[in-house]
Amino acid sequence: MGNQNERCTTYFGNLPYDSTEEELIEFLHPRKTKRITIPIDKETERPRGFAFVEFENEETAQAAVKELDGAEFGGRTLKVNIAKPRESRPRGGGDRRERR
Repeated sequence: MGNQNERCTTYFGNLPYDSTEEELIEFLHPRKTKRITIPIDKETERPRGFAFVEFENEETAQAAVKELDGAEFGGRTLKVNIAKPRESRPRGGGDRRERR
């Protein structure tokens, strides 16, 4: 079973690409959030169209999923669920082709 933060973190998918943290805070009011993360694409340096929202407790996170999955935000239908734990991936980068 995951830790408390994992159970309080939600995934908000299908966000408009120009969404801001401030707009999400306003949309989520009166629910109290601890942290909002809008991932940025490394190549385009633009938001990727989703966010992770950490709520103060598991009950608020579960209620947000129930109430907001399928809701409209910025003209788009949201996909909201409890975020899956981040999988560990090998560090590194660069050329992934087989070396000879």
